[in-house]
Amino acid sequence: MADGLRKGLTSYGDAGFSLFLRKAFIKAMGYSDDALNRPIVGITNTYSDYNPCHGNVPQIIEAVKRGVMLSGAMPFVFPTISIAESFAHPTSMYLRNLMAMDTEEMIRAQPMDSVIVIGGCDKTLPAQIMAAVSADLPTVVIPVGPMVVGHHKGEVLGACTDCRRLWGKYRAGEIDDVEIEAVNGRLAPSVGTCMVMGTASTMACVTEALGLSLPMSATIPAPHAERFRLAEASGRVAAEMAKTKGPKPSEILTPASFRNAQIVMQAIGGSTNGLIHLTAIANRSPHKIDLAAFDKLGREVSVLVDLKPSGEHYMEHFHHAGGVPKLMAQLGDLLDLDAKTITGQSLREIVAGAEEVPGQDAIRSKANPIKAEGAMAILHGNLAPRGAVIKQSAASPKLLQHTGRAVVFESVEDMTLRVDDPALDVTADDVLVLRNAGPKGAPGMPEAGYLPIPKKLARAGVKDMVRISDARMSGTAFGTIVLHITPESAVGGPLALVRNGDMIRLDVAKRSIDLLVDDAELEKRRAAQAAGTPDWAKRGYAHLFNETILQADEGCDFDFMRAEGK
Repeated sequence: MADGLRKGLTSYGDAGFSLFLRKAFIKAMGYSDDALNRPIVGITNTYSDYNPCHGNVPQIIEAVKRGVMLSGAMPFVFPTISIAESFAHPTSMYLRNLMAMDTEEMIRAQPMDSVIVIGGCDKTLPAQIMAAVSADLPTVVIPVGPMVVGHHKGEVLGACTDCRRLWGKYRAGEIDDVEIEAVNGRLAPSVGTCMVMGTASTMACVTEALGLSLPMSATIPAPHAERFRLAEASGRVAAEMAKTKGPKPSEILTPASFRNAQIVMQAIGGSTNGLIHLTAIANRSPHKIDLAAFDKLGREVSVLVDLKPSGEHYMEHFHHAGGVPKLMAQLGDLLDLDAKTITGQSLREIVAGAEEVPGQDAIRSKANPIKAEGAMAILHGNLAPRGAVIKQSAASPKLLQHTGRAVVFESVEDMTLRVDDPALDVTADDVLVLRNAGPKGAPGMPEAGYLPIPKKLARAGVKDMVRISDARMSGTAFGTIVLHITPESAVGGPLALVRNGDMIRLDVAKRSIDLLVDDAELEKRRAAQAAGTPDWAKRGYAHLFNETILQADEGCDFDFMRAEGK
């Protein structure tokens, strides 16, 4: 099989001419024949002025190139789409699959013997790993790393759990305009991803657990020199993989590695988004994430990482306590430690080298967990025939069994217009319901599931309510919030049938979420439903998205991108 510059020649009908032309043009960059005869390591450049999470990518790239060249291979950097969570309209999730397609096709189209993907902000690592699984070229993943913590009035701050907490205080009138502006400048004190256990941190930990990145890669803070030394080491590994043609993602991603990733996700207090992304990644392979098995793991695996929003610490504290290798050492025989990684080491070897940090309290033992059960639970019932998810580790214990009256918002826009209306008929015991916020309904399944507490209740001291939707929620958020109700309301799911005043029962212990309305009445309501193609989905990517997007339980990938047989 051809490799290096000879790989994947452009079709001109003459292979010799194709190579001649390729070399002639690339020599315009000043490369020598010696450089061009080396194995090639492709490196994705996801830097963007719109993406502060990826602000250290140029430095990471330089360190990677150094590692590649010190190992005798040739680095080639190429751009791909970059998605920044708070700069993507209508939502970053809407663009995840586009980035996955872009990255996969650029890996396929350009000559490279291995590839390094560099990402971090919520949807970028999932998109890149989805691409890597489909392209099945030897791949090293480098997360950009979390921000360092901020400080305000003697308190440690972290984006974005404290963004939401302090914004809630501002809405409740506890913080004035001057203070909220000061906070705004202190929540994100460096480049990098959110330094709490949001989706970015969750996916970085999952990537390390899957064996696709080097040990400690998930937790090293973005500005630290250690991040760039890890990038250099990653370049060396990628160069070796380019020479040996492996291991490929298909050799690393086994049922055992996916199970390990699920265990780690539960133990870190991971983001609910992580479950959607891991499902999408698995569906690009011959394997599958079984929601019942995931829920069972949630009953067996405790939350061991004391990190916001489930606990108190931040990612740099997790890192200095020993990071994912130390967590895996604490999990011990719950994991399949014989699973292989891109370094050639097994998890057992990595765990054996985990640092022992005296006095650290960020990573607990199984005998002294933060939460007795795992981060997430899967719910079923007549409101969620194919499932819903709750991050129970970040919920109010007193609301985990609750029956309340539905207060329904038809859309994100409707919620925005009415939630703070003083005339809104709502009490603290009610259940806030948001619909038409799923993959098709919004579109793009926005992180709108963290419905704000109505202002009149917030100012009366209400901090949490049961909230349910077919939307997603940031992993940084706290609250008793049921998400990913499947099927979504826009495709005729039962959430579309809820009316103001209906009673809804949540029972997390029983894993149930039910609308307390009889079947005959629901059938009558269902008969009145109408469907059609929304105006936003008439052309281009929007049309492709609307026609082929899967539901949350299948990872919200496009239906034609799954592995054959899915």
